[in-house]
Parts: sequence; C-alpha cells; structure tokens
Amino acid sequence: QVQLVESGGGSVQAGGSLTLSCAVSGYNYNYNYLGWFRQAPGKEREGVAVVPTSGGLPTYAGSARGRSTISVDSARTTLLLQMNSLEHEDTAMYYCAAGRISGWVLNPALYTAWGQGTQVTVSS
Repeated sequence: QVQLVESGGGSVQAGGSLTLSCAVSGYNYNYNYLGWFRQAPGKEREGVAVVPTSGGLPTYAGSARGRSTISVDSARTTLLLQMNSLEHEDTAMYYCAAGRISGWVLNPALYTAWGQGTQVTVSS
C-alpha cells in the first residue's frame, strides 16, 4: 500500500509563493496518477493538479492553471506542487493522493490513497 506524507504548508501573504512536497513510499504500478487536491472549510474536496506516473502531461484545475506547477521525480518518491501568486481563496488543507484513474483525472472520488494533508493559509 502506498503511503503519502505532505509537507511545506504554512502561512503566506497574498501574492506569495509556496512549494508543497509529498513523500511517496510503497509506490506500485497499481497507481497511474499522483495529484494534489484541496479542501477549504465548508467546501468539497477539489482537484488542483495531477500528473500521470508514466511521464505524460499534467492536468490543472482552472484555478491553478498558470499559477502552479506539479512535478514528480522519475523514481516516483517525491511529488511537488509549486504555487505562485497565491490568493486568499487558495486557503485550504492540501492533500496528496494516488489512484488508478480511468475517468476524469481531477475527480477526488477516484483516488484511493491519501495523505493526512498540509494546511495552506493565505492572508489578504
């Protein structure tokens, strides 16, 4: 079973940047996608950015496109999310996830392995 541990969250002012990191252990080829999701208080969990472990192109949610970059190392042990131009609306708990995906890749319901999350707070 894959294990995911997030780090790198914190408090930042609007306009600032953060890089989230997810340590991946026990990865196996049952999973073909790794990704970042977030959940703000009172809201549903939503996809931010995901990347196929085969080395294909990532997929970004509209809110993240142009401001974020997701990457995974070739050994699939570290998943990164670099976020720039952060806004108050980006405040949420951010989760790393893995899944065997054959549908909409940003749908959190399709992912079966999750980390505990790391909090990002953006002050305006």
